[in-house]
Amino acid sequence: MQAPAGERCVQAVVFALVATTFLTMYVTQPVLPLLTAEVGVTPGVASLTVSAVVLGIALANLPFGVLADRFPIGPIVLSGGAVVALASITCAMTQHIGVLIAARFLQGLFIPSMSTCLAAYLSRTLPAHRLNVVMGWYVSATVAGGLGGRLLGGFVFSAAHWRLAFVAAAALVVAAVIAALRWLPREPPRRHAGEDAAGFLRLLAREELLRLFAVGFFAFFIFSSMFNYVPFYLSGAPFHFSVRVITLLYLAYLVGIAAGPFSGTLTRRLGTGVTLIAGSALFGLSLALTLVPSLPVIAVSLAGICGGFFVIHSAAVGSLNGRLTGSRGRANSLYVLLYYLGGAAGISASGAAYARWGWRGTVALAAGALLVPLSVGVAEAMQGRRRQPPETTPALPDALNP
Repeated sequence: MQAPAGERCVQAVVFALVATTFLTMYVTQPVLPLLTAEVGVTPGVASLTVSAVVLGIALANLPFGVLADRFPIGPIVLSGGAVVALASITCAMTQHIGVLIAARFLQGLFIPSMSTCLAAYLSRTLPAHRLNVVMGWYVSATVAGGLGGRLLGGFVFSAAHWRLAFVAAAALVVAAVIAALRWLPREPPRRHAGEDAAGFLRLLAREELLRLFAVGFFAFFIFSSMFNYVPFYLSGAPFHFSVRVITLLYLAYLVGIAAGPFSGTLTRRLGTGVTLIAGSALFGLSLALTLVPSLPVIAVSLAGICGGFFVIHSAAVGSLNGRLTGSRGRANSLYVLLYYLGGAAGISASGAAYARWGWRGTVALAAGALLVPLSVGVAEAMQGRRRQPPETTPALPDALNP
């Protein structure tokens, strides 16, 4: 066992690598209205600078999971980090929206090299008594990174210099990759195991798992759409908020740091179904509050959206892992894939709803999608507590981000 100082070093490296990875995803989100005006495109096209990253992650997650099982973590992180950093520099330099979207898609394709692959590496390398602790840092880093990207793009740098946020993001990624190569523990010798023979289709055929996959898909569908179009909503009438005020509202994201552990406690005590119902109720109430034209109410509603989402998401992931006796890697990869596909679909569908019906249309679409997590929660509650997650919360997959 490593000394406490060594353990803290691993936690810090994991936190840095994951946080900078997720930071890269959301740099443009708070400045989407500015980007729309600067480049002369519609809000839906500007939003592709976010959804293209999400789509890239969804497409590349499973292939990188295979690579993580076959190759050491070092070359994967190094190559992926280099591509993500170079793509950030391209985003900072280009004046063409098509090049910007393509570079963002490329970043999404290689972000799993520093997130999904890192999670697989940790599960292979760390003993069970340390894995949950380090994965707790991993989950917190996804929240911090998501918030940091929004603050970097819309607050740290002025709105007029938002491109500099990509330069800073590239520098942070390079620093985190160097730290990972220097301080992450060596991997144990490889063993050729074929126990994960259960394929993806067999996992999808299990009804109790398919319900949880649907929860992840629709929960992130709603969450992504809300935070992607709220800058447009708040920058227009009757609010006319500045980019900085809108960006500060993303501090609501900090609620996710506490919501995950709370969800685990609630699930252990009351079961997955009750937790999903409670999270859906909070989520739905918060969606309705965004319709109130008041800055304090909007701030509270965004915090509630974050709380409801992370309660639902954490409960689904914990329950998923608690029901698996094998093929954990594949099941978690499927969850992450459907999770990010849900995010990309939510941004695209909500773009059409916002263009046609405004913010009320976006909220109505989100409310309809929320019926899926709510109905799954009701079904789970009716089945009782036969399949509760174990007392020790299982390691979460690469998915906390939004």
